[in-house]
This record gives sequence, C-alpha cells and structure tokens, in this order.
Amino acid sequence: MRGWVLATAVEPEAWHERILSVKANVSAGPSAEMVKLTEFAAWRWAGPQSAFLRAASPANIVPLDALEPLSHALYPDTPKPIPVPERESILIMWPPSEPRADLLASLLASEGSTLLIVPDPNEQDSLAQVFFDLGRNVLVVRSDLPASERTKIWAEARSGAWVVVGGRSAVFSPVPDLNTVIILDDADEALAEERAPAWHARDLVIERARRAKAQLVIVSPVPTTEALVAAGPPIDVPVSISQRGWPNFEIVDQRQDPPGLGLLALALGPALHQALSAGQQALCVLNRKGRARLLACRTCGELVRCSQCEAVMSEVEDGFLCNQCLAHESHQCRHCGSSKFKAIKPGVTRVRDALAGLVPHHHVVAIEAGDKTRPKFDVAIGTETILHGFSGTSSPKFDRPIGLVAFLDFDQELLAPRYRAIEQAAWLLVRAARLVGARSEGGKVLVQTRIPDHEVLLAAVSGNPQPLLVAERERRQSLGFPPLGGLAAMTGEIEAVDMACDSLRDRLEITGGQGDVLLRAPSSKVLCDALAAVDLGPARAKGRLRIDVDPLRV
Repeated sequence: MRGWVLATAVEPEAWHERILSVKANVSAGPSAEMVKLTEFAAWRWAGPQSAFLRAASPANIVPLDALEPLSHALYPDTPKPIPVPERESILIMWPPSEPRADLLASLLASEGSTLLIVPDPNEQDSLAQVFFDLGRNVLVVRSDLPASERTKIWAEARSGAWVVVGGRSAVFSPVPDLNTVIILDDADEALAEERAPAWHARDLVIERARRAKAQLVIVSPVPTTEALVAAGPPIDVPVSISQRGWPNFEIVDQRQDPPGLGLLALALGPALHQALSAGQQALCVLNRKGRARLLACRTCGELVRCSQCEAVMSEVEDGFLCNQCLAHESHQCRHCGSSKFKAIKPGVTRVRDALAGLVPHHHVVAIEAGDKTRPKFDVAIGTETILHGFSGTSSPKFDRPIGLVAFLDFDQELLAPRYRAIEQAAWLLVRAARLVGARSEGGKVLVQTRIPDHEVLLAAVSGNPQPLLVAERERRQSLGFPPLGGLAAMTGEIEAVDMACDSLRDRLEITGGQGDVLLRAPSSKVLCDALAAVDLGPARAKGRLRIDVDPLRV
C-alpha cells in the first residue's frame, strides 16, 4: 500500500514568454492527453494555453526516467446507500446536512483512478481519511505544501490506481487511468478561478471525463444548470433522506408585519431567544455592497419586479426599467395598481443596534468582510461572509453550535440583477443549512421576504430543489444565458476595450461601453470560436484587457 499522501498542482498564472525552440528535455511534463485538455481550456476561457500548461505541470523538475510502472488494483464494490444506475453521467441531489462519505465511497471506481473534486479543504481531509481506512491509495492535492513535495506527488500520480482528492487544481492531476470523475457542490464559487483566465473546475472536469470516457458524477444539494445540462435529470433520492437532510425553515412574510418594523420582523425576536436560551449562537445575514436598491409598493408591500424575467427593476423617469433584461414597464404596482413606492435600503450598523434591543442581555456584534479575528458573540450580523468563517477558512468554526441563521433581506439575493442570482441565492441557503444541521438537530434558518412563494424558498422548505432546477433551465433557455447561450464580460482600459469590440462586432452581439461590455452569442461554442479567431494583441497593446467567459457576477 502506498498510503495517503498530500500534493498539489500549481495554480495557473499567465506566462508571457514565448517558446521559440526546444534545445533539451530537462523535465517530465503533461501527457499528450493533458496538453490537448489545456488547448481546450485556452479556447474555452479565451486565455493563453501556457497558463493551463503550467497548472498541469510539476512545480519542479521531474527526471524523465522517474516514471513508475503503471499500477493496477481491483477493489470490491462498497454498498451504496441509494440505488445508482450504471450510466456515463449521473447527477445526485444530496441534501446539505446529510453525511455523504458513505455515498462517495460507494461511487469510487473499483479499478483505475478516481478524481474527486471537493471545494472545502476540511472535507477533502476527512474524505481522504475515510477512503484510506477502506484500503484505498489516496492523494490529496493541496496548494500549501512545499514545491518539492508537490512535485514528488505529481510524479507519483502518473503510476495510476489512485483516488485523487482536491480542489480545482486537482483537475490537472496526471493520472493515466482515469475511470471515474466526481465533483461536489459545483455551485460553490471556490471552484472558480478569480484570476484571468477565469476558468471553472466543473466545466473542465466535464470535458476531461468526456475525453477519457470516464464516468461523470455530480453531487450537490442544488446543482447548477450546467450540471443539469451535462449529466441529465437527477436520480431519485428517497424522500426520507432528502427531507431529513434539510434543516427547519421559517419563511417570514414581511408584507404581513405592521408598518415601521424595518428589517426586524416580529418573528425574529422569538427565534433569537429560542436559540440563545438553548446555549447556541445566532447569525444574521445582510448583504449591502453591490446590491440593487429594492422598491416596494407603499399600499400592498409587493416588490417591483419585471414581468418578463422577475428580476429587480429601477425607477426611471417614465416608469420602471429591468436591470437584467432591460424591459420597460409603467409606473404602477402589478398587484394593486398603486403608483406610490418606497425604497428599501438596509444598513448593518443600524440593524446591529436594533438587534441588540431585541436581546438586551446578550452580546451582539457586527462583522465586516475581511475581519481576521473572530470576536466573542451571542448574535453576529454581517454579510454572507459570516457563513464562510474567519481568517480565510472555508469551513467556519464557532464557539458554540449555530442554532439560527436569519436572512434579514433575502429579496436582495433573489432579485439581484445577475443571471445567476437564483443559483447564488439557493447556495446561500445551502451554506446556512450546513451550519444549523439537519431538522432533527433543532436548528433553524429564518428567511425574511416579501415573496414567500418564490421557487428558491419553496425548494428549501420542501427539501426538493428539482422544480427549481427545471424552472431555472427554462429561464436560461429563454434569455440565452449560459450554458444555453454564450456570454462573456470584457473589461479594461476604454481604448483597449473599444478596439477589441471593433474586431469582434461582426461576430458577436456587443452591449455596454466605457471599458465594460458584454459579449453574447447563440452558444458558448460560437462565442469561444469568435474569441479564438480574432487577434486581440493590438487591443491589449492599448492597455489592460480582461475577458471572463461565463462570468459569475454579471
């Protein structure tokens, strides 16, 4: 047995030098298959192939004669907790608070290598230990080891018969006998590279599985539309599992509260006291920065939403303008006909003071994004970053169990003017669910809203997100958004962006200006072909130019 070893692939960085000739081979590098994959990645995300080649290469020199003989192993099947069909692509909606180690162990390939992409480093370690205890040979791909150790394991991976566990960089692990590829929580933005080229592990995993003819398995509480398109409809998970794996939800309809309460609904106080009296902590989430200002009818309390795409609308001189599809509507409430509206603009500091009034004998703190220390608290309020933890950790650890997560203005998430708003709002509920635990543990997620019948909330309460997936796919299809349409954001110096637009205008639909434009096409293939066919070098010579294909925050 080779045991459990830690390793990493190098994070991609842009290479600016051009290789003119090869004088000598000094190190082993990516296989021909991996080089082809980097060609695809460069095309798919409109970036230099060298950036992906570096991600697929060892950190240090690996002698050309260091290749170990190909290993072979055959393992007995592990009992599956649910029936899983034998097919090329599988999508499993596994509830957020239900343990999944046994499920994942049962999905590992019985021979050859398995690649398991896990966005949470803590879960990477725990799963690796589970697989090691089962007698598997495990590599954990990490970025916090010295280059020498990363290089050693890169070379070791080439011998095959491994279970490779890691984050997005593990996609490039050089196993030669890939049999099964599993990706968890594909909606987690930790799987997306923020630096240009801004690639996503999910799409690269899907392509690698296709090229290797390996089985693709996607496991997530609320999969993305991309996962649904790639793997097909989710398999059936017993209702007993799907329901118990979601927490207790309390959906508070703020339209029913008396005027003047602001963001603190009547139900919030009792929920806070219930959690605190049980010796637990409470988190209140209130996103402010980068959010559209919401308008509500003064008469009936309904929010102003677009009748075409349901996104938030802005008030203009002659009515309302949709921030997403640019539809124009009259200055009237769709529900009661009133023409009087009020703006809803929350502030964390003010709300912290009001929260302290609800629980006067408890310590209430406001936490800002970027805080490096974790203060002592009974109740904390902040943006969604408080669901991620502190000091850069991806799995938050608190002094006591979290008995309540309260979203004080969830409509800001549901109606955000971004094409992925629904997906991102649902993922916030998943993060909250994992903090408070399953229904049997007694925790609660409280959601304050003016649209209590929204499909995201119905999915969470029922523990069945499948209708949400279907509705979101239809919405993306009708609006031409990824993965059912091509979309890229291009930003940079105005002169550089304008020159690039001039080169692309005959091939793509272009909207926006002043150094910030959107490029659209009927499909991602048409988009990527157009970007690959045009030489943007002259435009880049004019100044900074960045292209994000399938952007997360547009």
